[in-house]
Amino acid sequence: MQFLVYILAYPFLWLISILPFRIFYWLSDCVFFLVYYVIGYRRKVVRENLALTLPHLSDAERKNIEKKFYQHMCDMFLEMIKTMSISPEEMERRFVITNMDLFHEYEKKGKSVVLVASHYASWEWLLTLNKRMLFNGVGVYKKIANPYFDKLVRKIRGKYDAQLVETKKAIPLMAQNQREGILSLYGLASDQSPKLDRIFHSMKFMGIEVPVHTGAEMLAKKYDLSVIFIKVMKVGRGYYEATIVPIADNPKEYENFEITEIYLREVEKQILEAPEYYLWTHKRWKHRVQ
Repeated sequence: MQFLVYILAYPFLWLISILPFRIFYWLSDCVFFLVYYVIGYRRKVVRENLALTLPHLSDAERKNIEKKFYQHMCDMFLEMIKTMSISPEEMERRFVITNMDLFHEYEKKGKSVVLVASHYASWEWLLTLNKRMLFNGVGVYKKIANPYFDKLVRKIRGKYDAQLVETKKAIPLMAQNQREGILSLYGLASDQSPKLDRIFHSMKFMGIEVPVHTGAEMLAKKYDLSVIFIKVMKVGRGYYEATIVPIADNPKEYENFEITEIYLREVEKQILEAPEYYLWTHKRWKHRVQ
């Protein structure tokens, strides 16, 4: 059945990916109408999240953010499909890294790096970074249940020399790379809610006390990895700018959870600047600490 779903879906995904951008975003507008007005996909969750984290805004202001978010979300997920056929040159034109020279400074230090990102703007197109650096790029991700779609995602990201590794396999890979002297960049998006059996700490995020992911900090300290945050901004439809923000060069010198705190404050600043580009459909604040 999984294979049947894949072979039926693949031709449509490919056709979407090769559409000219003008028609591509017209299709996104149609998907937005269907998702928001007809299906109402997770609209209750989005409204609850916005009301909880942005109480200083009026109902009308939050409603405006809500609609803009759904429009962006449809753009973003179709852009993931676009990755199937977009050329590396076009990708670099649409996803600009403003201070790549700073990243090259990290390469010269001769130590691996943890890059922490957030579910903001476009995290999928971050893979373009792999074509611009000397490090071995590794994305830590959650495996897709359908093995055929999982293989497709790996193939797409392989175009940009990105290596995907499941969360449970990340630590053995880091240990192996360290033993063999393979300088790597490990990308993690750490702003969503951790599983209940993996909660080690909680802190305020958008004013709400919640469990937080601490894996990036723990790994950085264990393997002495520099930590950087990448701030991605949407500057136009289909255009993004990413800026590298240093967090910690010597993570062992930081108090426990201090690096996680710095990271979350950076994510908060992003959200408050333009909340419509954050992924509000996830139940990020479902496990609130009383």
